[in-house]
Amino acid sequence: MAAYVFLVQWVTGCVLRGLEEQVVQEIDDDEDDDEEDEEEEEEETEMIVHWVQRRSLMPRTLESQITLEKTPSYFVTQEAPRRIFNMSRDTKLIVVVRNPVTRAISDYTQTLSKKPDIPTFEGLSFRNRTLGLVDVSWNAIRIGLYALHLEGWLRYFPRTQIHFVSGERLITDPAGEMGRVQDFLGIRRFLTDKHFYFNKTKGFPCLKRTEASLLPRCLGKSKGRAHVQIDPEVIDQLREFYRPHNIKFYETVGQDFRWE
Repeated sequence: MAAYVFLVQWVTGCVLRGLEEQVVQEIDDDEDDDEEDEEEEEEETEMIVHWVQRRSLMPRTLESQITLEKTPSYFVTQEAPRRIFNMSRDTKLIVVVRNPVTRAISDYTQTLSKKPDIPTFEGLSFRNRTLGLVDVSWNAIRIGLYALHLEGWLRYFPRTQIHFVSGERLITDPAGEMGRVQDFLGIRRFLTDKHFYFNKTKGFPCLKRTEASLLPRCLGKSKGRAHVQIDPEVIDQLREFYRPHNIKFYETVGQDFRWE
């Protein structure tokens, strides 16, 4: 039987792209994730989720291959777990998560680069900042409620079929995180620390196709931009808001991401 893997959310797709390039058959051979904007991908999620419910539409895969499908909005799309389960209940799921406060600021920074007239981060984050009422209807905030979104997936898939990748460690220790991904997929560890080097300008690791490669793959021009400056008090308020949600997430997945 062909193996299917759904990468349902990610924060640094360039690193995980290395796994695809060496062992995974792409759904879309023309895709360029350095140019693809998350916002555009999210707009297409409804169409894609409908598309993947039929296994016959997935590309042909040999016994020795793994087919990967990836869309960042799967994790927060209510219909996704059921439809993916109906397509293949043996599907393995990979979720890349990072500190939800940092993730929200990154989300806002990306949106601001395209729409400079949007309200301030502080204005979007709170319904009433004085009272500390966070606006969970804002997508950048709501996505970070990982424990809430995970509940829907656990109704269909056992915890053993879901692997969580630390977005922070994916930057500081890409080889270690990718080693665990390879173990989860049941393939040999061929990506090692010799395949990565840290790009200080971008603040992210770059991937070498081979250990001796002189032309590593790094993030595109639109990636790795500096985050906007946020009032430290706002960050503290959001940390307090997310704290109980993070703890519940840690307990559910059996992994402490140390975001506090």
